[in-house]
Amino acid sequence: MEHLKIASDNYVAFTFFIGTMAMMAASVFFFFELNNTPQKWRTSVLVSGLITFIAAVHYYYMRGYNLETGDSPTFFRYVDWILTVPLMCVEFYLITKKAGAKISLLWKLIFASLVMLVTGYFGETIDRGNSVMWGVLSGAAYFYIAYLVWFGEVSKLAQSAGPQVAKATKILAWFVLVGWAIYPLGYILGTPGGLFGIKLVADPEAAVKAMDIVYNIADAINKIGFGLVIYALSRKED
Repeated sequence: MEHLKIASDNYVAFTFFIGTMAMMAASVFFFFELNNTPQKWRTSVLVSGLITFIAAVHYYYMRGYNLETGDSPTFFRYVDWILTVPLMCVEFYLITKKAGAKISLLWKLIFASLVMLVTGYFGETIDRGNSVMWGVLSGAAYFYIAYLVWFGEVSKLAQSAGPQVAKATKILAWFVLVGWAIYPLGYILGTPGGLFGIKLVADPEAAVKAMDIVYNIADAINKIGFGLVIYALSRKED
């Protein structure tokens, strides 16, 4: 099992390891706090725990895959995102539901997140020669989600759901605008098209490693951060 040890200079595997431990710890915390959570917020906190738990399982597998092969586990990362990113969008629906959020809003968020991920996957793996085109399509879906949570239905519903919900939604909106913006950076670093045809990293291998590190850090911040905002809301809002 010598080959499975993490070398001191293997920052990719190290960030996979840290991501696994951080998100598993977050999952345990959210699940253990369910019984101490007001009934109307338990589903939201449960979803937060599911997000980090799913991510922890995938990160454990991706760490092993990366150590054994030296390759980026792109396919398995997108499997993780296909499950967790729509669940993060579900959180917006759950916290604004009491203000009248309709099921149509939920489907809009889920559909946009799936378009964002599927087109991103095409650009990174299947049609890398047209990565800029796929990146633009993925970005359009991302900005649609950002619009909904900053100015659209989510924002308007949050304002009428009470000051605590409005504050939590605003923080989550910042996660979407700033935290989720890290993913396009990883996409740009890891695809041959670069930024509008300009390669930011000359060495393809270094680009893939940089992409993995960026994604790993972003995942931990966004998924755990989302859950902590929901958890804080469940303790403040009656």
